[in-house]
Amino acid sequence: MYLTIAHKNKRPEHVMPGTSKAQRLAAAALRLVLLISMLAPTASHLWAQGKYRNDFQYYWQTINDNFAYFDRQQCNWSKVKDIYGPAVDTTRDLQDFVRLLERINHELHNGHVFLNTNTTVSNRMIPSGADMKVERSNNQYIIVALREGFNAAVCGLKPGMVITRFNGQPIDLTVQPFLPQSVAARDDDMYAYAANMLLAGTHDQPRVIEVNNKGRIQQFRPDSLPNKTEQPARDLLEARILPGNTGYIKINNALGNSDLIAAFDRALDTLLNTNGLVLDLRETPGGGNTTVARAIMGRFITREQAYQKHVYTAEEKETGIRRATLELVAPRGKVYGRPVVVLAGYWTGSMGEGIVIGFDAMQRGKIMGTKMAGLLGEIFTFRTPEYKIPFSFPCVKLQHINGQPREDFVPPYPIPEGITPVAAAAALVQQK
Repeated sequence: MYLTIAHKNKRPEHVMPGTSKAQRLAAAALRLVLLISMLAPTASHLWAQGKYRNDFQYYWQTINDNFAYFDRQQCNWSKVKDIYGPAVDTTRDLQDFVRLLERINHELHNGHVFLNTNTTVSNRMIPSGADMKVERSNNQYIIVALREGFNAAVCGLKPGMVITRFNGQPIDLTVQPFLPQSVAARDDDMYAYAANMLLAGTHDQPRVIEVNNKGRIQQFRPDSLPNKTEQPARDLLEARILPGNTGYIKINNALGNSDLIAAFDRALDTLLNTNGLVLDLRETPGGGNTTVARAIMGRFITREQAYQKHVYTAEEKETGIRRATLELVAPRGKVYGRPVVVLAGYWTGSMGEGIVIGFDAMQRGKIMGTKMAGLLGEIFTFRTPEYKIPFSFPCVKLQHINGQPREDFVPPYPIPEGITPVAAAAALVQQK
């Protein structure tokens, strides 16, 4: 639009004969209003884009400065900025931006890197939102474990089945959005991470999983029942006496709940006269905090002991000086002095993994089970400056006191075939 200057004795072309001055002013005002209405969405969009760029830059820089496992995860974080930065400028709304950050998290391909918010179309987090564990071998995605009592197991899926399709599409295609784009080469662990994220499903869409079961193609619908991973456990723990006067305590994903301390004390006090104890940590995928963990471990020792090692990589990166500390557990309450077996598995996550390596480090129990969740390090939570989006990732490495990375620890006592984990652990308790 432009303004027409009327020369003397010449009528402007856009002014109709007989139009009054008031009418002309009203028409001009209307055109101005239309112009403002046309420009307003553009201005609003540009303002929002600036906020998205600020948040993206803060997110990228914070991880760049503090992520403790770049050496392990093989991620080219500088390249991440180049890959995903242009997408910020095409972000349509806040939900779109959250989804973009979720995609970037996959570059670090570990369940301990996540946003503390989600959308209806977000994928569930792993391992807490997963009900099966898949590994990749010879370009196949094989079920290696099922979460006891959860949807995947209830619907009939079994270990050993090869997953071929997800929601009607080949799994090789559907894992692609979860694979890192910045790495030089992808390994089986990256593909396994992508498959486990995919198979956890989204909050809004039921899953349809097709498998090859020894040459037979079968289809399963785990979410024909409400997804159990989204339902809290009824009790903080379970406790009972097994045959042979062996005590049993199972923690139900409650290591972040301070009420567990009193509940655990009450349960253990009723089992003080048992011949031994099975502590079942196979259902602790949500992690927890060290206060609850140290309270539990403190009931099994008579002197202060170290249970895990912290390595502060960001400080070394900034100063060139290595810093590491040992975290201690202090004895408390009535000490349980009988033999202990700790059960661990794929859904032993974060603080659950810390307790496992703690019992091993303090030589206070035998560890039985499978590889654990492998969640990396000690996580810290940050918030973007504009939209206050919380995001968490590991800033401190965690290790066994002998220096072994926590994520590499494997229970030295595997579960024998043909026997349940609880029965196997109870038998191990009885061994001299």
